[in-house]
Amino acid sequence: METIVSGMRPTGNLHLGSYFGALRNFISLQENHQCFFFVADYHSLTTHPHPKDLHQNVRTILSQYLACGLDPNKATIYIQSQLPQTAELYMFLNMNAYLGELERVTSFKDKVRKQPNNVNAGLLTYPTLMAADIIIHKATRVPVGKDQEQHLEMTRTFASRFNKMYDIDYFPEPIAYNFGNDLVKVPGLDGSGKMGKSEAEGNALFLVDSADIVRKKIMRAKTDAGPKTPNEKKSQEIENIFLLMKLVSKQETINYFEEKYNDCTIRYGDMKKQLAEDMILFTTPIREKILEIESDNQYLRKVVSEGEEKARASADKTIREVREIIGFKSF
Repeated sequence: METIVSGMRPTGNLHLGSYFGALRNFISLQENHQCFFFVADYHSLTTHPHPKDLHQNVRTILSQYLACGLDPNKATIYIQSQLPQTAELYMFLNMNAYLGELERVTSFKDKVRKQPNNVNAGLLTYPTLMAADIIIHKATRVPVGKDQEQHLEMTRTFASRFNKMYDIDYFPEPIAYNFGNDLVKVPGLDGSGKMGKSEAEGNALFLVDSADIVRKKIMRAKTDAGPKTPNEKKSQEIENIFLLMKLVSKQETINYFEEKYNDCTIRYGDMKKQLAEDMILFTTPIREKILEIESDNQYLRKVVSEGEEKARASADKTIREVREIIGFKSF
């Protein structure tokens, strides 16, 4: 059985792209693998969040992942900061990570360029903290996006370096879990190719959006002047509307608007109204579940407590063995 580790940054509400992207695949992974899913609140400290915001963001993301289908009975779900063993392993890995290789990380160079007044040590050593998160549970596979591939390669480097330095085959060198064609690219409402919360306002549909907000956002979605000739190639904006419809609408609905587009009689207003109602029908049960879980303190406390206990059992074993390997021994 593969051991899989993945983190969830507490950076606000989940949008439709997150749901149809990696999240649905995480839910399937927990059925057949040993999975550790954690809320990466240590990582968020590089942006210096207010304490109230940090706690609420952790609560929000945890509630939303649970509502979408992560199951604490099938996977270990925990909060990163409740596992001090991660911080200890992070320190050990930093002792064997070198300034030059950390400065060459693409994401670090991007941060330096975009936020020159907040180039902190946490940003520089982000790859070693990520590596600690992964190898603390001796993971064999890690689901990562394109932007995280370099960090995973560095995790492999740190694991291999530890093994060679202490002449022991201890840490596995984890590889990427490739979902292949199972990953769905959800387009944005602003005509861009990808939905993302960091994009322009109004680009994303969030799972907690009310029916009125969903309608307003979709009705403001970009379109064009309409087809001038039968079977005309769709613009990016219109292709996006059809792609969103394919995620939530019935096939006969999609076929109807395809026919209307191809014979140049389509009314985009009608199409967006239909998409909005289909989207509301799809997201409402998820939204209601999110609100139910987020208001249930007892349930959240139980999930976090049980997850911490299971994660600590795994991490304790690793840290005890790592300390022994390094040479920290009891008298």
